[in-house]
Amino acid sequence: MTRAPFDVAAIDPAAFAECLRRRHHTLKRALTDPQLLSGIGNAYSDEILHAAALSPIALTQKLTNIEVERPWRACNEVLSTWTARLRLANGDNFPQKVPAFRTGMAVHGHLGLPCPVRATAVQRARYTDNEVNYCPRCQTGGRLLAERALSRLLKRDWPRSIDELEQIQSSRG
Repeated sequence: MTRAPFDVAAIDPAAFAECLRRRHHTLKRALTDPQLLSGIGNAYSDEILHAAALSPIALTQKLTNIEVERPWRACNEVLSTWTARLRLANGDNFPQKVPAFRTGMAVHGHLGLPCPVRATAVQRARYTDNEVNYCPRCQTGGRLLAERALSRLLKRDWPRSIDELEQIQSSRG
């Protein structure tokens, strides 16, 4: 039996936890799965995960109850904040097509720019048909997420942490 996707604004933390744990996904994939949750796309999932200070590749099945509550709160905060901003900017003419890259976002579309919380350069990892933008210090304990193609090509030369990447960048220049 297939269930309709949940509207994050209409469910409590327990229902959100059940929804996330319904499938074995990464947190990023669960947030953007339209069969699980409605209305969260790639851009807003990056913002939600940054606000929740959680790794996009954290597995939903392994999240503690406290870790599940953080993205639930962040979903409600980020989505209501951006809805209000878009309504303020557009009045009654709420845009039908909202661009993914918006000024004021913390990480999405801000590759190389400083994270507003830790001032660390925002990183991006591309996957088959999607990408994730994140702050390695806020979200992954300093660890860089591997891009499948580049990390396979570079193997041992692929930097494993933001500190290692910053050291490489400073030695070049």
